[in-house]
Amino acid sequence: MSIVTDTPKATDEGAKLITRLAARVAEVRKQRGLPRRVLSERSGVSPRYLAQLEAGEGNISILLLQRVAEALDVRIETLLADITPMDHDVQRVATLFRQAPLAVQHQVRGMLATQNPRLMRSGRICLIGLRGAGKSTLGKMAGAALGIPFVELNDNIEEHADMPLAEVMAFYGEAGYRRMEAQALERISLRHDRVILAVAGGIVADETTYAHLLERFHSVWIRTSPPEHMQRVRAQGDHRPMQGNPAAMAHLKELLDARSPLYAQAEAQVDTANRVVGSSLNDLLAVIAKHRFLDPVT
Repeated sequence: MSIVTDTPKATDEGAKLITRLAARVAEVRKQRGLPRRVLSERSGVSPRYLAQLEAGEGNISILLLQRVAEALDVRIETLLADITPMDHDVQRVATLFRQAPLAVQHQVRGMLATQNPRLMRSGRICLIGLRGAGKSTLGKMAGAALGIPFVELNDNIEEHADMPLAEVMAFYGEAGYRRMEAQALERISLRHDRVILAVAGGIVADETTYAHLLERFHSVWIRTSPPEHMQRVRAQGDHRPMQGNPAAMAHLKELLDARSPLYAQAEAQVDTANRVVGSSLNDLLAVIAKHRFLDPVT
């Protein structure tokens, strides 16, 4: 396939594209310090053809252009895009960022987050709250309704640890689990530009990880009453909160009271108490729309 044009307007645009492409190839080649002969050897495109290309006289095929781009170690879009000198600096910074260790990337994000916090979170939503509030159910349904992925943080931990969560806790302990939780949060925030994430209720106990969550995700506290928390956990087949522990409800209330100030740092809340699932889903979708969590930010 070649870059060809038919109509007068298309011909005009095509000429501009070829001129821009010629300048871009020559500019990048010189930045790389590559003689045309060396670029020819690396790309398999003849020196004569490269000379014509840089002079704006070549009508290069996409396949050959891809080989030239690979030899120059740039994306093919870089050679075709209408960018300014400032954009070159942005591309260089982006390359440095991709090559930096995760710790450095996190530090850079933290510095940039203060400039435009919404941009750092744009498109990513995290549901927080105690177990049984409805995070997984609503997250999965909202993801399907909005056409974006839904991810359970604990599922990601299990996948990377290659063992069930119970074994993770038994083998690594609470401290090890918290490290894996932080790593999983980092993986998901790097992998997904648009996602709904559900996290375990105890993530707020780790100050650093929770701060990272609030920095990288729009947060929604999914909440309900203590009796409904307990009822839903039991409905999931886990009877441990009640068995042999008559003080379970009191403990649950104490836990909720202790964590509520942390959950309240979320940008929005959805109360699922005495609500059917469909109504709670509508409430969540309304909150996402109202706060424009999925809108692009410039």
